[in-house]
This record gives sequence, structure tokens and C-alpha cells, in this order.
Amino acid sequence: MSKLNVLFVCSKNRWRSPTAEAIYRSDDRISVRSRGTVRAAVQTIRASDVAWADAILVMEGKHRQRIFADFPGESKFKLLHVLDIPDDYQFMDDELVELIESAAEPIIAALVRS
Repeated sequence: MSKLNVLFVCSKNRWRSPTAEAIYRSDDRISVRSRGTVRAAVQTIRASDVAWADAILVMEGKHRQRIFADFPGESKFKLLHVLDIPDDYQFMDDELVELIESAAEPIIAALVRS
């Protein structure tokens, strides 16, 4: 059985999405990447990232809108979920880890089962 490809997205790819990638990097159910939507991001999202992903988990609604606007073809049939996690945390902050796990785990578990 092949792993589910999950892309985590925030703005600058500095704190939230890299934290999510770190949390799930050793999860046997999924393969993960993290990207940012702004030009100044550590790793900026590209069309190939959207095409790679089976599911895209974004931190805020504005990230979802940006992906649909910038990659309309690639994102058209993608599973895209908004986790509603504000940009208030540093990398691997305990509260951020808890928020990501509580928001992402039900989505990932459901996708892996289906």
C-alpha cells in the first residue's frame, strides 16, 4: 500500500508547516512536505508540490485561497483542509504541536482509512 502524500502549507514555511512536517515525518502512514505561500518563504510552494499532494493541509483560509488562485489546474480536484492555526507560535512550540495534532490527525486518519 502506498503512502498518502500530505502537503502542509503556511505563509513563510518557518514555523507552522515545518512543525507539522517534523511531527509527521516519521509517520509510516504518510509522506510529508511543507511549503509557504509567500515569495520570502523558506520553501515556496510550486505547482509540482500541489500535483504531488494527495491532501493539502493549510494553516489559514488565506493559504487555501492563494493555492486555488496560483494553481487552479493543479488544485482543482485536491483535498484541501484549513486547520485554522494562527501565526502565533515558534517552531515546535508545545502548544503549536498540540494544535496541529488535534486538527490534522482526524483528517489524516480519515484519509488513510478511505
